[in-house]
Amino acid sequence: MTGRFPQLSIRSRLLCGEEIAMGPGKADLLEAIRAHGSISAAARAMDMSYRRAWLLVDAMNRCWAQPLVATSPGRAGGSGAQLTEAGETILAHYRALEQRIEQAADNPDTAALAALLRPIPTERQEH
Repeated sequence: MTGRFPQLSIRSRLLCGEEIAMGPGKADLLEAIRAHGSISAAARAMDMSYRRAWLLVDAMNRCWAQPLVATSPGRAGGSGAQLTEAGETILAHYRALEQRIEQAADNPDTAALAALLRPIPTERQEH
């Protein structure tokens, strides 16, 4: 979201074919996995189902040249998930890209769009 134009939110999504390889939600999930050490704990922290989190991790791991998340199945102390070196690198680059987009969004085009955008949508029209 831009600082001067709070009603505008400019977000980036990186595509791999038709699949979203990285976007704001996937980056948040990677950070939660890093913080909590497991997909299930990250999902709980984000109020997301484990299945949804696992599907997002699977999509990311399939889209990049190297997996972003490594898992260790099992119930012992060694189980869990962690970001791979590739995961850390891609997350850092994605967050840097978001910052650059945020900085670039402060321009006359953004101001013009913000001026024309309603604060909330109008009521639906009946057909």
